[in-house]
Amino acid sequence: MLFSSTIFLFVFLPLTLFLYYLSPRFLKNIILLVASLLFYAWGEPIYTFVMIGSIVMNYTFGIFVDRYREQRKIAKWLVGGMVLGNVLLLSVFKYTSFIIENVNHLLGLSLDDPMIPLPIGVSFFTFQAMSYVIDVYRKDGKVQRNPLDLALYISLFPQLIAGPIVRYQTVADEINERKETVDDFAYGVQRFVIGLGKKMILANSCGYVADQAFSQAGDDLSLGFAWIGIIAYSLQIYFDFSGYSDMAIGLGRMFGFHFLENFNYPYISRSVSEFWRRWHISLGSWFRDYVYIPLGGNRDGAFKTYRNLAIVWVLTGVWHGASWTFIAWGAYYGMFIMLERAFLGKWLKALPASIALSITLFIVIIGWVFFRADNFEYALTYLQAMFGFGKAGIWDSQAMYYLSQYGFILLISIVAATPIPKMIGSYVMTLEERSSKGWIVLSAGMLRFSYISLVLIFAVAYVVASSFNPFIYFRF
Repeated sequence: MLFSSTIFLFVFLPLTLFLYYLSPRFLKNIILLVASLLFYAWGEPIYTFVMIGSIVMNYTFGIFVDRYREQRKIAKWLVGGMVLGNVLLLSVFKYTSFIIENVNHLLGLSLDDPMIPLPIGVSFFTFQAMSYVIDVYRKDGKVQRNPLDLALYISLFPQLIAGPIVRYQTVADEINERKETVDDFAYGVQRFVIGLGKKMILANSCGYVADQAFSQAGDDLSLGFAWIGIIAYSLQIYFDFSGYSDMAIGLGRMFGFHFLENFNYPYISRSVSEFWRRWHISLGSWFRDYVYIPLGGNRDGAFKTYRNLAIVWVLTGVWHGASWTFIAWGAYYGMFIMLERAFLGKWLKALPASIALSITLFIVIIGWVFFRADNFEYALTYLQAMFGFGKAGIWDSQAMYYLSQYGFILLISIVAATPIPKMIGSYVMTLEERSSKGWIVLSAGMLRFSYISLVLIFAVAYVVASSFNPFIYFRF
C-alpha cells in the first residue's frame, strides 16, 4: 500500500484517523501499531514476520545493553552482536543474489540463487532499529521495556517504507508522551497534500519522460533526448523521495509526532558536500553519527579521515542497492567529497555562485546516470550519448516530441525544486498573520487555501486516473 494509492487515501487513512482520535489515550499507540502492521502486511503479509523478528531481536538487545551498559566490555560485545544480527538480516534479504552472482563469476561456480524477494523498506526499518540500541548504549534515549512501544517506533507506518530514517532519540519521548493539536493536524494535512502533489503531479510526469529515455538502447539516444531523460530523472527522484518525506512528516504531525526534515533544496547546492547536507538528510546524519564518527571521523589525521570517508561512501552505495552500479555511485560521491576536503572545496568557494552551482549540478546529474542505469555498459553508452558520442546525433524527433509535450511540466518542476515557491508561500503567510488590514488577511488566507485545495484536487485526480505510479524505493 502506497500513500499515493486510492485504498490509502480513501479507506486506510480516514479510518485510522477516526479510530485514533476516537480512542482514549491508553489505546492510541495500540491503534497506531495495529494500523502500521496492517499497512505493511497489505502488500506482502509474510514479510511482516521479518519486521517482527527485527523488533524482537532489537528489543532483546536493547534490554541487555541497558542492563550491562556500565560493564563496558560486555555492552560493546552486545552492541557488536546487534550490528552483526541486523547486517545479517539485511544481507540475507537484500544481498544474497548479488553475493551468489559474484561468487559464481569469480570462482567459476554455479551456486543456485534462491531469488529471495526483497521486503519493502527493509533498509529503513533496519537502520532505525540499530539506532535504537545504539542510542540506548550511548544514553541518548531511554530503553523501551514495553515491546509494543518499540514495535510502534520501528513499524510506524508514516515512515516505514520510504523514510525519513527516524532516529530513536528524536521521537523517544513522543512515543509515550505526545500532544495532538489542531495546529499540528492542520500543518500535517497541508504538508501531506504538498507531498502528494510533488509525487503525483511532478515526479510521475518527470518519471514517464525518464523511463522513455532509459528504455532506449544507448546507441539510439540523441544528445538532446539523453539530456532530457537524465534531467527528468533528476527531477523525478527528488520529487518522488522528497514528496514521500513530506507525506511522512505530515502524517506524523497528524498523530502528534515531529519528524525531522529530510530534504532542503539540494539542487541549489554549490558543492557536493553541501548537496549531501541537503539531500536525504536523515541517511547522511545516520552514517555520520553511527559510522563516520565512531570510526574516528577527522580526528586522527588525513589518512584515517579519507579512509573513514571512503568506508562511509561505499556503505552509502551498498545501502541503496545490491549492484556494482550503486557501489560505484557511492564511491563516485566519496571521491568528490574527498577532493573537496583536499582542495576542490576552496576552489568552488572562490568561484561565482552560479558557476559553483552549475559545476555541482553537472556532477550530480552524471552521478544519477549510474544510479538509474541497470549496468555499467548501459551507463557508459548513455553518457556517450549525453556528450555527443552516440550514433543518433545531436537532436532527433524523440527529443523534439518530449520537449514539446513535457517541457512545461519539466520547467515547473525545475522552479519547484528551488526555494522560490516556499518564499512566495512564506510571504503570503506573513501577510495573513501580521497585516493590520482585514481584507489583506482574508485574501492571503483564501489564496493559501485555494492553492492547497487545487494541489489536492489535481493530485487526487492523478491518483484516480493514472496507471503510471512507480515506487522508486521498493529495493531499499
